[in-house]
Amino acid sequence: MSRDPIARAQSADINGERLWRRHLEMARIGATAKGGVNRPALGEKDIEAHALLATWARERGFSLAIDDIGDMFVRRQGTDAHVEPVVSGSHSDTQPTGGRFDGIFGVLAAFEALEAIDDAGIETKRPIEAAIWNNEEGSRFVPGTMGSGVYSGRLALADSLATADREGATVAEAVAALKRAVPDADVRALGAPIAAFVEAHIEQGPVLEDAGEVIGAVTGIQGSRKFYIEVKGEEAHAGTTARRHRKDAFVEAVAMVNALHEIFHDAEDLVRFTIGQFEILPGARAVVPGKVKFSIDFRHPEIAVLDDLGDKVEPTCLSHARACEVTVDELPRSPPVAFSGLVPDAIEAAVQARGYPWRRIFSGALHDAGNLARLFPAGMVFVPCERGLSHNEAENAKPSDLAAGAQVIADVLVDLANRD
Repeated sequence: MSRDPIARAQSADINGERLWRRHLEMARIGATAKGGVNRPALGEKDIEAHALLATWARERGFSLAIDDIGDMFVRRQGTDAHVEPVVSGSHSDTQPTGGRFDGIFGVLAAFEALEAIDDAGIETKRPIEAAIWNNEEGSRFVPGTMGSGVYSGRLALADSLATADREGATVAEAVAALKRAVPDADVRALGAPIAAFVEAHIEQGPVLEDAGEVIGAVTGIQGSRKFYIEVKGEEAHAGTTARRHRKDAFVEAVAMVNALHEIFHDAEDLVRFTIGQFEILPGARAVVPGKVKFSIDFRHPEIAVLDDLGDKVEPTCLSHARACEVTVDELPRSPPVAFSGLVPDAIEAAVQARGYPWRRIFSGALHDAGNLARLFPAGMVFVPCERGLSHNEAENAKPSDLAAGAQVIADVLVDLANRD
C-alpha cells in the first residue's frame, strides 16, 4: 500500500484526554452502584446516550440520520457528495450489569476520529460516519446485533420491529421514541451502500493484555447458534403428589441440560456452550414446576461443528422428555465471518506506521461488523481490557489503550476515505 494515505492520516492525531472525558460522560448515563452501566437498547438511558452524541455532533456541524430499525449515523461530509461513506462505530446498549467500555468505546472512537480529522482540517473525498447500531447486546430485544442485522438484510425489518421486550414494548415503539428525541435527524435508507466499515472494540478476553500488546487486528468472528427451550409439565402440590404421578418440568429440564453438557464437551475447549437463562414456573416452593424455559448460546469458528452439534440440540431434548412436552426454537444463525482484504490491510498498515505492539486475533464474541461484512468490506480493531473481563460492572480499560485504538481508527478512516 502507498505510504501517502498513512502520511496524510497521521496528521489527524486524536485527543486522548477528550476521548477519555467522553467515556466518563457516557458512563454516567445508566450508571450502576458497582461502577458499571445498565442501558437497555433504546430504553430511556440508551436514548439519552444517543441524544448526547447528537448534541456533540451538532456542535461540530456534523449531520445526523436514523434508519427504520433505529441505527443512528453522524456524518462529516466529504468533498464528493455522491460517493459511499466510510463508516466506523459500534453500539451503546449494554447488558444489565454491563461495563463502561463494551460497545460505547467503538462509538466514541469513531466520533473522536471525526473530531480529530475535523480539528486537523483534513479534506476527504468520501464522507466519514460514526454509527450507533441498535440492540447489539440483545438483552432487551431478541436477537442481538439486530440493527446491523436488519441493515445488512440478515434479519427482516417487519419481524424485528414487532419484537417485544418482557414488558410488551416493541422495537417499533422504541425506534419512534429515539426519533422523537433526535427530531432533526434525516432518514437513512436501510442497506444504503457503505464503502468500508471498521469497528473498534475492547477485546473481551485476556490475549492482548497477557502479551503486552496494544492492538488486535481482528481476522474473523466465530459463528453461533442460539436456542430457546420450553419444557411443559403439570403443576401439582409438592406435599401430596407422588413422584410417579408428577410431570415435573424442572427434573426433565435438568436431565436435558446435563445431557447437552456432555455432548458439547470437547477436549480442546474450543466449543462455547452456555445456558444463560433458566426460568422455573410458577416459581413457588410448594408447587411442582409446571414449566421451565432455558436458553442455549453455542459458538464455534467452524461451520461444520456448528451444524453437527447444533443439530443435536432438539433430538437430545426430545429424548429426555418423559412425562413432559418440549419445544425447541432456534433464532437466526450467525455463520463464522472472515475479515480480509481492504479494511484489514488498512488496519495493519496503520498499526505498523504508528509502531504499536500488535497481533492478529480472532473474535469469540459477536459484533456488528460480522453482519456488515456480508455486504461491505469490513474489519475490526481490538484493544485490551483488564483481565479480559467484560459483560461485568468491573470491566476496565486503560485510557492510553483506548487512545491507541481510536488513533488507528482515525488513520484508517482517512486512508479509506481518500481512496477511489
